[in-house]
Amino acid sequence: MTLDEREKKIYLSEKDMPRQWYNINPDLPKPLDPPLHPQTGKPLTPDDLSMLFPMELIMQEVSMDRFIDIPKELIEIYRMWRPTPLVRADRLEKYLDTPAKIYYKNESVSPAGSHKPNTAIAQAYYNKKEGTTRLTTETGAGQWGSALSFAGSLFDLDVTVYMVKVSYNQKPYRKTMIRMWGAEVFPSPTDRTDAGRAILAQDPDSPGSLGIAISEAVEDAVKSGGHTKYSLGSVLNHVLLHQTIVGLETKKQLEIAGDAPDILIGCVGGGSNFGGFTFPFVADKMKGSNVKIIAVEPDACPTLTKGPFAYDYGDTAKMAPIAKMYTLGHDFVPAGIHAGGLRYHGMAPQVSLLVNEKIIDAVSIPQTAAFTAGIIFAKTEGIIPAPETTHAIRTAIDEALKCKESGQGKTIVFNFSGHGHLDLGAYEAYLDGKIEDFAYPEEKIKESLKKLPQVG
Repeated sequence: MTLDEREKKIYLSEKDMPRQWYNINPDLPKPLDPPLHPQTGKPLTPDDLSMLFPMELIMQEVSMDRFIDIPKELIEIYRMWRPTPLVRADRLEKYLDTPAKIYYKNESVSPAGSHKPNTAIAQAYYNKKEGTTRLTTETGAGQWGSALSFAGSLFDLDVTVYMVKVSYNQKPYRKTMIRMWGAEVFPSPTDRTDAGRAILAQDPDSPGSLGIAISEAVEDAVKSGGHTKYSLGSVLNHVLLHQTIVGLETKKQLEIAGDAPDILIGCVGGGSNFGGFTFPFVADKMKGSNVKIIAVEPDACPTLTKGPFAYDYGDTAKMAPIAKMYTLGHDFVPAGIHAGGLRYHGMAPQVSLLVNEKIIDAVSIPQTAAFTAGIIFAKTEGIIPAPETTHAIRTAIDEALKCKESGQGKTIVFNFSGHGHLDLGAYEAYLDGKIEDFAYPEEKIKESLKKLPQVG
C-alpha cells in the first residue's frame, strides 16, 4: 500500500487487491422478495434460470455467503488495471472554495474505460467454464457492450450486442470498440427477433430502450439453444457482487488516507457501479455508521425518485424474470438523453430494497446540470467524464457547496464510473447550446404503470 508524496492519489499494491467479493444478501435489513417466472408468476428456481446463465452465476445470485472467493484466473486479468486509484480532487475543492474533502474512485482506467469489465470478465469466465461458446447482451451507452466484447476476446467467446438505437447513433465509436474486440453489434430494436419486429411494427422510428434491447438479447439466447447464454451488465445480484471489488478497494484506500466517508455518491441506472461502490459501506451504516449514501439518476428517467416499489418485468417483451424493484413500467421508453446507461426502467432489487428501507437516499437531476458539472470537472481535474458519471459529480459538487455554506468539512467520496472520451459528440452539443432538459414524463409513466403484472 502506498501514498504518493502529494497525497493526491492513493494506490494499493497488487497484493492488497481484494481476493473476495462482498455479498450484501446476508446483511440486508430483510430478505429480498423472490423473483418470479415471467410466464407462471411462481418463484424462480435455478433450473428456470439455467437457459440464460451458467449454474455458478445462478448460485452466486442466491448465495447467502457474505464473501465469495475471486478465482485466481480472474485476479490475473484484474491486474491489467486493478487496483484502481482513489484520487483526492484537490483542484476541484479549490475551485469550489469548500472546506469539504472530495475523493473519487477512478474506474475509467480499465481497458474499456469504465467499471463494467469487473463483472464482464467474471461472467465470461464462468460461462466459458461451463461450455458456453456465445453470449448475447444488451447495452445502453455502449460501456457494457464494449466491456463484454473485451471479456469475450479474452475467453474466446462470440458476443452479440443489441445496442439501444438512440445510443447506437449518438456514440458511433463505442460500436467500433465492440467490433475491434471481435463482437457483432446491432441497433435495437432490430428485425432479427420477434420482440424487435413487434416494436418496429408499432413504431418504425422507435429510439429503443434497455427494456427492448434486453428482450432481444434474451430471445436470441433462448432460441439459439445449445451453447449460447445471456449476459446482463447490471441489476442482478451476481453483477453487483462482482462490482464490490470497487468499494472494498475504496475502504482500504480511505484507511491509508486516515479518512472516513461522510457522504458516498454514485450515479444509478440499473445499480451496478453504485451497488459495487457503496455496498461494502452499507453494512457499516446498518451497524451505526452515519455515512450518507446517495444514488443519483436523471430527471428524464426517475426510477427511484418517482417510480413505485413493485413487481415488474425486467424487459419490454416480458421474457425476463419479474422482480420486486422500483420501476417506471417495463414498456416505458425514456427520452434520448446522452446518459444512455441511466435509461433503464427498473432498478436492482437490492438497491431498491435499501432505498425503500431509507438506508440509501435517491435524487434526480437534469442533464444540463450534469453536463455543467462534467465541464467543471474536466477543467479542474483534467479528465472528461462519461455523461453517466457527471450525475455523480454534480451531486458531489452540490454537497461540497452545502459544506461551504455551513462551514462543515465533510469527506465526500464518489465513484468515477467511466471516462467520456467517446462521448465528445454529447459535449459538443452541450457547448453549442443544443442539449435540453426533459421534463418528468408523468403521463407516459402513468400509462406504463397500468401494465404492471398482477402479483400476489
